[in-house]
Amino acid sequence: MKLYTISTGDIAYRYEKSIVVFFKGARKVLSTSVFNGGYHENYKAVFNHDGKVGSGMPCEMLADTYTEHMQILSERIGLEPDLVTGMGTAADMENVAIESLTYEELTVTAIVTGGIETNGGRVGDPSDYYKPLEKPNKLGTINIILVLDTDMPPGTLARALVTCTEAKTAAIQELLAGSNYSTGLATGSGTDQTIIVANTESELYLEGAGKHSKLGELIGKTVTKAVKKALSKQSGLNPKTQHNVFKRLKRFKVTTQSIWDLYQQQSVSGVLKPEFLEAAESLAVEPLMLTYTSLYIHLLDQFLWDLLDKNEVMEAAEKILATIAAEYNSEAVVLADVSVEAMMRSWSELFVDIVANKLGRA
Repeated sequence: MKLYTISTGDIAYRYEKSIVVFFKGARKVLSTSVFNGGYHENYKAVFNHDGKVGSGMPCEMLADTYTEHMQILSERIGLEPDLVTGMGTAADMENVAIESLTYEELTVTAIVTGGIETNGGRVGDPSDYYKPLEKPNKLGTINIILVLDTDMPPGTLARALVTCTEAKTAAIQELLAGSNYSTGLATGSGTDQTIIVANTESELYLEGAGKHSKLGELIGKTVTKAVKKALSKQSGLNPKTQHNVFKRLKRFKVTTQSIWDLYQQQSVSGVLKPEFLEAAESLAVEPLMLTYTSLYIHLLDQFLWDLLDKNEVMEAAEKILATIAAEYNSEAVVLADVSVEAMMRSWSELFVDIVANKLGRA
């Protein structure tokens, strides 16, 4: 089906679990894909493909290597393998987000699919491998096709890629999405891919794509908005679902299960697990609990980033815990130390005590 007509005249189609942008003329393309990636000026199309066999199923491999797989795939969807570059993903093409902005004669269009619930990480997290795998078991999760309706030198196209990446990370940071591999906030997934397309035939010629340029501003706004929309459509990651202490604390290994385990250690009450979890989930979204917990977490982050020292965090964290306890008529807890383990332990003990009081079985 015809998905979108871009200002360049290029048309994006969605078919056979793929989104393909067919070019109407000469284009400059910069791709991070291992399949025909790099800088090229002779391509006829770019694509994004959902590699899953079916919903919730593993990705399909058509050959022994990923490059051969993408070559076969490009032929299958009616493209010339030597004249295209493409990206693989496990995101559904139906969950694509498209955003476009125009300033005078300049138009920027972002076509994004994505989801980071299982593969989101923070740059610098522990890695999975040293030598690339011949047959990767992970496909890109946030894939971006960014079309810039202006001509530019190759270096500016590369700068546009940097701005695009910053915008993607800004979107994730504004959602406070945590890494799956550390206690940090995610900056993307380990397999994100991006394709930047510039219109060689445009009479407009720009040499700046950084944050001070209008082109950079439009890239930032379109990509940030499209990434947020794609994450919401694919996995429900949005401000509403993030309004929950367990979403915020997941990167610190605090979950409903860990809270239940702690409750069982501290109580001989016969409360049923579903009864306890219902009360815990209800408390997790209460505005007061979420607000003060968010401040508590940010203190810990600033300590881990060396922006606040131990004494500063200890004093403020104890005041936050005391405030939460007072607001819920619960006993204050002792913060033994400033560390991930100690701060999460104290918060969890207080949370369990509040839930137990609500259930009337302390």
